[in-house]
Amino acid sequence: MSGNLILVLNCGSSSIKFALFDAGDNPLPRAPVWRGKVQGIGGPTPDFGETGVSAYRVDLDAQHPYTAALRLIQERVVQRLQGRRIAAVVHRVVHGGQRYFAPIRITQAIVDDLRGYIPLAPLHQPFPLKAMGLLLEQQPDLPQVACFDTAFHHGLPQVEQVLPLPYAAWERGLRRYGFHGLSYEYMSHALPERHGAIARGRVIVAHLGSGASLCAMRELASVATTMGFSALDGLMMGTRTGALDPGALLYLMEIEKLPLREIGQLLYHESGLLGVSGLSPEPRVIVRHEQDSGEKGMRARLALALYVRRIVREIGASTAVLGGLDLLVFTAGVGEHNAFVRERVCRDLAFLGIRLDAAANAGDAAVISTPDSRVRVAVEPTNEEWIMAQHALDVLG
Repeated sequence: MSGNLILVLNCGSSSIKFALFDAGDNPLPRAPVWRGKVQGIGGPTPDFGETGVSAYRVDLDAQHPYTAALRLIQERVVQRLQGRRIAAVVHRVVHGGQRYFAPIRITQAIVDDLRGYIPLAPLHQPFPLKAMGLLLEQQPDLPQVACFDTAFHHGLPQVEQVLPLPYAAWERGLRRYGFHGLSYEYMSHALPERHGAIARGRVIVAHLGSGASLCAMRELASVATTMGFSALDGLMMGTRTGALDPGALLYLMEIEKLPLREIGQLLYHESGLLGVSGLSPEPRVIVRHEQDSGEKGMRARLALALYVRRIVREIGASTAVLGGLDLLVFTAGVGEHNAFVRERVCRDLAFLGIRLDAAANAGDAAVISTPDSRVRVAVEPTNEEWIMAQHALDVLG
């Protein structure tokens, strides 16, 4: 594939991230030759940002803003080719269900099949399918590859997959799938390079972004994770609840008469940090109001305390599954950049022998624990794009 490029697309509901990797280099470089994103799709002020250029306002067709954003990216990519060609486009797909647990070349039949998993990941699943369909229509001979966020957890022990429902539910495919698998798969490459043999021991990776989960790893494989059947389970997130007593949902439906559509809106868009704080889904914004007086300050403090408590609780549970902990890794937007979240989590995990180096933590250093800490604590930037580009090369040979 000398001289050719791989285009990586990560399509969300209101943003599309993209990156170009040089397929001619062996091994494939970790950094793309160019990356960018369109964000605010469907909103009043969408913008476009790219490597070396600050984001700037763009006009998108108000009737079909998502299609317009995809076409804008196509135009910008064509301008960057400089005589080279796109060898493949690779997409992040959140849910692969029971059938898809390895990267696969896309056909229209596969796109149609993947639509069946939209109810399991309504915030994420529809949008890469839209991009795939558009490209199949425009350039049917252009190879497209799908990579699945559930795939890394496919080998989980059965006891971690089964839901405590009647066994017939398991036979119908109701099970714990796990998510953020592309991020955790990248960690299985990056952590041994940086930390050596300890990375093959008892490891917990905390992927803390707008969505959040933990993965307990042993020998670089997933042995437990906090997200389950859907991307609602586990940790408290920016706008999602995380684990929730199903009795609360029964109450909302039976007593408060909330219809199913409103329940979905509540669980996915109005809960988590945003719902408790009433301020923002982002910890870095909420922390600015901790010292406010009155209800605003109280809710800010409560939201952050609950957020940290849920992380600590799940790290404790995952440590129990592993039988101890050797390495704790923070990654994704919050994990990589929010020193105060890391400090509060590690403070409450001091019983494990964790000792934090305050200066290293403040600087987002690769290792933020002290030399005498019984558990090494690390910050490792994730790189799902590189994993996806590598998978595209593997699939296309």
